[in-house]
Amino acid sequence: MGALDTVATLEAFADTMVPGEKRHRHDRAVAGAAPGPGAVHAGAVTLLQLPELGVGVLLPELAALLNTEATAWALARGHVLLPSQPPFVALDFEDRTHLAGKLLSSAGLHQKVYVLLALFSAAAFDTAAHLHTTDALDKRHPGLTWLRFPAPGTDGFWRYPTYSYGKRLAHEHPHTTAGGHPA
Repeated sequence: MGALDTVATLEAFADTMVPGEKRHRHDRAVAGAAPGPGAVHAGAVTLLQLPELGVGVLLPELAALLNTEATAWALARGHVLLPSQPPFVALDFEDRTHLAGKLLSSAGLHQKVYVLLALFSAAAFDTAAHLHTTDALDKRHPGLTWLRFPAPGTDGFWRYPTYSYGKRLAHEHPHTTAGGHPA
């Protein structure tokens, strides 16, 4: 399996976790199952390739595992897959979703690896984990933009005038400094 097949397989898996619209008419990796951007648009494969993450060298093998599972899935259901595509990419979105559910929920040998791939796919979309937050906002990161992630204040800090649960959960310690640090 070549580098392009590895990327396409990882993109198809990421798109199954956080679906988005097709990037172009002939896009097979992104199924187009949801409007707007998804994990692929948000940089899921870029996140997986970060040297700091330490899984880049394993990506071809992880894609091969996904493709082996996809082949077995298709054979068990009598589906014929397009030979021009990696097997996971060749599955339709419904089959990808059912297969991914099986891989993520079973206590199989590779389940934790699939869970990590799913988490990184979501993190690329929800948090732009591969970018500094202010850089991601400046570049209009697709996931953060779609989620309407707020920009920082003029001082570069995020402050929220209302409490996330709609009420204050605790009172500030009396020795807390004006900067919010414990005394």
